Amino acid sequence: MKMVMPNVVILAAAPTMAQKTSSTLQQIWLSYHNQIRLSDKWGLWNDAQLRTRNKFTRDFSIYILRTGLVYYINDDLRVTAGYAYAHNFPASSKAVAQVEHRPWQQILWQNRYPSLRFNQSIRLEERFRRKLLSSTELGNGYDFNYRLRYHLVLNFALGKKPFAPKTFSYTASDDVHLNFGKQVVYNSFDQNRVFLAAQYHTDDQDFLQLGYLYIYQQTGASSFRYTHAARITYMHAIDLRKKKQDNYSWSGGISDD
Repeated sequence: MKMVMPNVVILAAAPTMAQKTSSTLQQIWLSYHNQIRLSDKWGLWNDAQLRTRNKFTRDFSIYILRTGLVYYINDDLRVTAGYAYAHNFPASSKAVAQVEHRPWQQILWQNRYPSLRFNQSIRLEERFRRKLLSSTELGNGYDFNYRLRYHLVLNFALGKKPFAPKTFSYTASDDVHLNFGKQVVYNSFDQNRVFLAAQYHTDDQDFLQLGYLYIYQQTGASSFRYTHAARITYMHAIDLRKKKQDNYSWSGGISDD
């Protein structure tokens, strides 16, 4: 199956009279990703994530739990609907926790070659985030907005046995996030994530991934955040079909927050 997403060019302009402010964070992202193939047509998507706040090892800022039901149109095209729960601490004191409920829907497609896997996905998220009066005080009710994400992933391997157990492969990806909805005023562009990683394949399906994540994010009308993150992920795939397929593989569409 060959589906190609056109190049996306995003232009974001802040008001000319406003002074731009920015901050920089250094974080560690830990995550476990699991895909379960129940049958030729159905499967499950699960992941759990934990992130530090700053200076790589200073405190924890957020954890995320996500699940989804996957329908396989074929092995290279699938749709998913699911729910994510996020627990965010706005301040290092952990005085309050901002909860987010996030239903999500996704279509993912891939092209596979002997030494190359090319994956793309489009995801729609409905974000219900508890209102904040300040970093230490919650408000009543929830803010709501939609977020649209386009994720492009390139996985490649070097050597005579690509993606084989006890070998390494490499990943480069770009993940663009766009906000929309009645409550979105200043930042329709949310963020762009660029990711580079190496992974060690522990067996035919699973691998341990270590990578560097750079995030450019607009947090307000003229405020921006730059994040440098070390990301450690374990990818675990389970095939419960009686007749397993030799070409069953990870989608490559690793999901972030």
